[in-house]
Amino acid sequence: MIKKIILPVRKLVQRTLKRFFNFLPTKRRFAVYRNFVDCNPEPTDRLVLKIADTQEELEACFKLLHDAYVDSGFMTPDPSGMRVTIYHALPTTTTLCAKFDGEVVGTLSLIRESVLGFPLQRIFDLSALRAKKGNIAEVSALAIHRRFRRTGGSILFPLMKFMYEYCTTFFDTRHLVIAVNPSHIEMYESLLFFQRLTQNVVENYDFVNGAPAVGATLDLGTAPEIFRKHYGMKPPRRNLHAFFTQVKLDNIKLPPRRFYTTNDPVLTPELLDYFFNVRTNVFSTISDRKKILLNTIYDLPAYRAVLPPSPPETDEDGVDGQRHRRFSVRCPARFSVGGGDGVDDGKVALEIVQLSRYGFKAHALAAIPINYWGEITIQLGPSEVSRVQVSAAQKGDGGLYTFRLGEPDLVWRKFVNALYGSSTHADLENATQFMNDRR
Repeated sequence: MIKKIILPVRKLVQRTLKRFFNFLPTKRRFAVYRNFVDCNPEPTDRLVLKIADTQEELEACFKLLHDAYVDSGFMTPDPSGMRVTIYHALPTTTTLCAKFDGEVVGTLSLIRESVLGFPLQRIFDLSALRAKKGNIAEVSALAIHRRFRRTGGSILFPLMKFMYEYCTTFFDTRHLVIAVNPSHIEMYESLLFFQRLTQNVVENYDFVNGAPAVGATLDLGTAPEIFRKHYGMKPPRRNLHAFFTQVKLDNIKLPPRRFYTTNDPVLTPELLDYFFNVRTNVFSTISDRKKILLNTIYDLPAYRAVLPPSPPETDEDGVDGQRHRRFSVRCPARFSVGGGDGVDDGKVALEIVQLSRYGFKAHALAAIPINYWGEITIQLGPSEVSRVQVSAAQKGDGGLYTFRLGEPDLVWRKFVNALYGSSTHADLENATQFMNDRR
């Protein structure tokens, strides 16, 4: 009887305290969060942190992620019992895992820039971040086993340190980006000092079953000084500055490398087939454009049998372009080709004269290598800049090149969607008004 009375009272007290806490000023609230940090500088040797590189480890990561996302309403249950996305298939994606007594109890994936871009670039504008120095990686697919979610960060903080150490020493990453549910964003802002990409909340993010999302970024170059300022005087178990930048965890098993590479691809043709054809239908459900791009990424004969067939590229769009309208434009652009051969700073000046949803034609002032993927900076308007990965598919007369487009960023998508939805100049003016809204 007493127990029946105590439980409702305890819940009422917790709700009241939470309501009161939410009324505190943001700085005070964030300071309280930081006082609850518990980062053990000497975790048990039962914990091991490593790159997931076997079928068993990857499957355990994907199952843990599936269960966490289903519990949170971020996806509907999949027959495979796993959450596997096309981004997990990329050699530029690395999946980290935390194992306790040999069982995977934590995971996250780091997605580096590729021709497929990042998941969050569909809804957040990264153009300002791309203009800064350093590579970008999206932190995605974070999940902690439910039995460790209330253990004071015993898995989360070592996993975050592994992420920090891997990005700063192995992954050649300067900027991290995340898209998280609004209910979780304050943890990243208060503890790790992520800055929001925009103050707006995207109400429907299709990558997580239509849940709302907030975008944020962390500059790993300036983070140590910020951590020092806020954590430097705290005791060891609360000092995230020392934990991230000074403490050496023998639990972390960084990959051995013979050469100065920045990626750690683990997917053999057999693993690709198992996860994306046999256990799930990811390869069969992606768009034709993604199938083409995937075949350009894995261009070795050993992978050809397990990749989805690449549709025929019949024109400048890269995918049966007769189905796609083309638009006449005059957009200046610069394409990075790596320097040399008299090219200033490795950038070739272009003028884009025709574009569609999946590609464009452009005049080049210097020779462009065919089938070379590089970044292009496109001036779509006086204040609208798009940065995407492209490759020249073919060369025509007079220095006119046909380019295929990787995964478009938000600025490109808004611009092209406005073109497709407009019949007159006035329509286009009205449609592109919202491009100033950086959601």
